[in-house]
Amino acid sequence: MIIVTGAAGFIGSCLVSRLNKDNFNYIVAVDDFSKQEKKSNLADKRIVEFVARDQLFEWLTKNYEEVEFIFHLGARTDTTEFDVAIFNRLNLNYSKDIWKACVQYQIPLVYASSAATYGLGELGYEDDESKIPSLQPLNPYGESKNDFDIWALQQEKKPFFWAGLKFFNVYGPNEYHKGRMASVIFHAYNQIQKTGAMKLFRSHHPDFKDGEQMRDFVYVKDVVEVCMFLMHHRKNSGIYNLGSGQARTFLDLTKATFAAMDKPEDISFIDTPADIRDKYQYFTEAKMEKLHNIGYNKPFYTLEEGVKDYVQHYLSATKYY
Repeated sequence: MIIVTGAAGFIGSCLVSRLNKDNFNYIVAVDDFSKQEKKSNLADKRIVEFVARDQLFEWLTKNYEEVEFIFHLGARTDTTEFDVAIFNRLNLNYSKDIWKACVQYQIPLVYASSAATYGLGELGYEDDESKIPSLQPLNPYGESKNDFDIWALQQEKKPFFWAGLKFFNVYGPNEYHKGRMASVIFHAYNQIQKTGAMKLFRSHHPDFKDGEQMRDFVYVKDVVEVCMFLMHHRKNSGIYNLGSGQARTFLDLTKATFAAMDKPEDISFIDTPADIRDKYQYFTEAKMEKLHNIGYNKPFYTLEEGVKDYVQHYLSATKYY
């Protein structure tokens, strides 16, 4: 059995689909299944058991001998949430309990960290574990992810294989439920479909022109391929970046979306909302050498390839991966 926490969410449900593709059908899906809007993400997927998030550890005491791997992707991911207690409970302490269970039962673990740990990138975007205690995230979400990375590195007792993955700006199918926190591609598609135009945030930084803010956008299909690689690899434990390795502008992204929709470009700018303006990242780019150096050599989707696949095969037909 393979456990996927956050299985009904965006990346988790895509991972379940990818596991099924390789005939891993004994999947234990862990999540808060009370949220109706996420149910479609798991429709038609082969899952042997659904376990409520708060019942996982009780379930594990009875079934741990059958578990061969845990992907811990469940988390509170809202960067606009500022209630630290929520992040401590759902991101930090829950992750600690999963880690301890993996140590106790000798289960290998891959868990989701985040590029939000890098803050404004003052120390760069290299996945150097010695720098992790010095990183300065911009919000409680990023802090909760960084706090767990620090805690994991400090542990004397570790799972025999473990990897933390710092996801950069992931986009792709199965994010219909995410609302404001969905990718810019998702919002661009819907805005263009509705109005024929796209409004981007104006730059409030002298070094960046409007629309030329840059992020490392990574297609979810690449993310799950890396997860599959690590499940089979099971050595070189540590914390790894997971982005495309190539920063691109929001203008590039929007133009790719118009092209994928076969519509003429109509792009304008609005002020960045005041509540996120001072916490806004103007540049992120994953240094990917560490993952490549342990043997991951599949090429990543370019932004244009990923947007085209996402728009034409999923968004245009409201399909799921």
